[in-house]
Amino acid sequence: MRAADSLAEGVAAVAAASEIVVLSGAGVSTDSGIPDFRGPNGLWTRDPGSERLSSLQAYVSDPEVRRQSWRARLTHPVWDAEPNAGHRALVELERGGRLAAILTQNIDGLHQKAGSDPERVVELHGSMFDTVCLACGDRRPMRAALARVEAGEQDPPCELCGGILKSATISFGQALDVAVLMRAKEAAQTCDLMLVVGSSLAVQPAAGLVGLAARAGATVVICNADETPYDHLAAVVLRDPLGSVLPALAA
Repeated sequence: MRAADSLAEGVAAVAAASEIVVLSGAGVSTDSGIPDFRGPNGLWTRDPGSERLSSLQAYVSDPEVRRQSWRARLTHPVWDAEPNAGHRALVELERGGRLAAILTQNIDGLHQKAGSDPERVVELHGSMFDTVCLACGDRRPMRAALARVEAGEQDPPCELCGGILKSATISFGQALDVAVLMRAKEAAQTCDLMLVVGSSLAVQPAAGLVGLAARAGATVVICNADETPYDHLAAVVLRDPLGSVLPALAA
């Protein structure tokens, strides 16, 4: 495991950059009460069986998986979550005029809620706040579907065509939106610093954006509690809590 670099090195790298792109993962939202997946207290660490709920194949083929997913959506911590110091620090970095984009693997909308420009936030894995029909593509607010679940529908179908509804998020086995991925790749290839915050960089193709940025000549700074497969590409690796690291980098 690579040893952590000093925070001063990270601050210097960020200060020297003129166009910064952030790649954010679940770790940036844990201080907001939204657990990550693979960490010591992650959802899949505590309950390995819950990973099945993130499989598109299981969701489509198994009505019980869909019923479990709808029950989980009702009580998801995203509905009460508030942005934390890490989210707010990225807003400050944006106000400084050098943050070009936030490429987020998160589906919680907390970057936007903190005040980040929605036009700069690229939601790689979609959003929890909408539903989409897997048959006809109809997209509607999640709250409307949850109201139907609360009224007794365990697996509410699409109101237009009767197809299977799911959250407008990317599940395992489901391709990213082509336009979203192209926008993210363009941002990665044109920045001069990629700042990775709270991502294990274990999920492709999002993780591959780090290599893309590095090959294009960008400096890479990784802020994550645990080792990632891309640490060797980073000029600086920081292991300290994001709630303290990001405000220092943004300042």
